[in-house]
Amino acid sequence: MAYFKYQGKSVYYEEHGQGEPLIFLHGNTASSKMSELLMPLYAEKFRCILIDFLGNGQSERVESFSPDIWYDEALQTIALTEHLQCGKVSLIGTSGGAWVAVNAALERPDLFHAVIADSFDGRTLNPNFYANLLSERKAAKEDIQSRKFYEWCQGADWEKVVDLDTEALLKCAEKKRPLFHKPLKNLKTPILLMGSKEDKSCRNDLEEEYREMAAIFPQSSVYLFQNGGHPSLFSNAEKSADIVYHFIFQK
Repeated sequence: MAYFKYQGKSVYYEEHGQGEPLIFLHGNTASSKMSELLMPLYAEKFRCILIDFLGNGQSERVESFSPDIWYDEALQTIALTEHLQCGKVSLIGTSGGAWVAVNAALERPDLFHAVIADSFDGRTLNPNFYANLLSERKAAKEDIQSRKFYEWCQGADWEKVVDLDTEALLKCAEKKRPLFHKPLKNLKTPILLMGSKEDKSCRNDLEEEYREMAAIFPQSSVYLFQNGGHPSLFSNAEKSADIVYHFIFQK
């Protein structure tokens, strides 16, 4: 177990394997527990670093999450990278973690070798994001499997964590907070946009959105699986690991 300090609070991270450093950034209401499942596919080729963002998993709890949650988590990612002192690292973020990865690379391009942004809506939130989130979280809290997932990721206080996350995301949508704090055209880090055409948790026009985003970035690739759920990093785990490996090592 390892921790570093961010704004006076303890942030948990763990490491697996050796090689090119790769930080895994979890999505909202998840934790590093999810990424642990992928380690057999990555740890032989990468030095894998798994983080629990503040208020999640084994990290110190907070009273609230910022409406700019993905930017705040990007700053935590930057702090972890500086703490590691291992030179440039690559980032792989799923769902909410994808926004985190892009924001971190926009903020500190000197720290990052490559970015994989997996299974997220891109430049804007889904037009029905607010209503969908309320409905999805209500249903999830009433579903036995979802409750078990939350408890597995967060621990006994999972319901408070989920509620705080929901509150922050609703404020983000309601106030139309910027999802990126710098123009996307400023991104210097090579980026792979990855996802699944069958992912019901992402926007319906995901392929079009990814293609339009890729046209903005100086160095970008797009890979969309024909099949698979949310996120594709897990639903197409073996193929994703192969794609990620080749994308990072060709840079």
